[in-house]
Amino acid sequence: MTNSDHGDPGDAPTVPPPLAEIVNATRPTAAEEARTVAASTNTGTLATLTKEGDPWASFVTYGLVGGSPVLCLSHMAEHGRNLARDPRASIAIVAPDPHIDPLACTRITLAGYVERPEGEELAAAREAHLAAVPAAHVYIDFSDFTLWVLRVQRVRWVGGYGRMDSATAEDYAEALPDPVTPSAARAIAHLNDDHADALLAMARKLGGFPDATAATCVGADRYGLDLDVTTPRGRAMTRAGYLSPLGSADELRSATVALARAAQSS
Repeated sequence: MTNSDHGDPGDAPTVPPPLAEIVNATRPTAAEEARTVAASTNTGTLATLTKEGDPWASFVTYGLVGGSPVLCLSHMAEHGRNLARDPRASIAIVAPDPHIDPLACTRITLAGYVERPEGEELAAAREAHLAAVPAAHVYIDFSDFTLWVLRVQRVRWVGGYGRMDSATAEDYAEALPDPVTPSAARAIAHLNDDHADALLAMARKLGGFPDATAATCVGADRYGLDLDVTTPRGRAMTRAGYLSPLGSADELRSATVALARAAQSS
């Protein structure tokens, strides 16, 4: 058996480049992507440091104050004792993407240090955790449990194979979760089931692949659609950007209709 690395793709298929300019390739920033992932679930894997300095990973729940995870941890748990001794921590969060290949799922790592919130922030943190994890009402006020807020200093977003980027703590704090992505599954299924011709026209006229023979929508956000394109040269991903960013999921239908008209009239 011969080993291969990223410089030697072996028998992996090559990805054909677009043959024309993509009309509007705008997509969410890494910070926006990360905020969307953080808001998409309430569970993650928390990494802390033991007293010996060893990494310790634990499955946890969280809420969000802004983009900062709020943890409710017991001192009886090793991760709780770890944080009381050393506040450095990170949390890995995987978006609930329905991919067969787990490594194709979108995920993020938020790294920094934890602090115990006080005053008004404590009340907001408690409310945020309970909103995200209703079952926590049973134990959140127990004396052995502590609320921690992760002060994010580093952000890493991975959107699947070959799609990754970092964001600054400042950009992450200022970004907002995408209003379209969380509720786009039904719209995406409808586009694929009933509007395959329109998606193909988008790929050919707007997405830079005039030789496309098929196109499937695999994602939607406030800026546009992600299209999986089939061509005689192989498969590729491209983008069909809306005429303007969307403010809510309610605008998705009219935006896709406008895209279809633009593709058919180009």
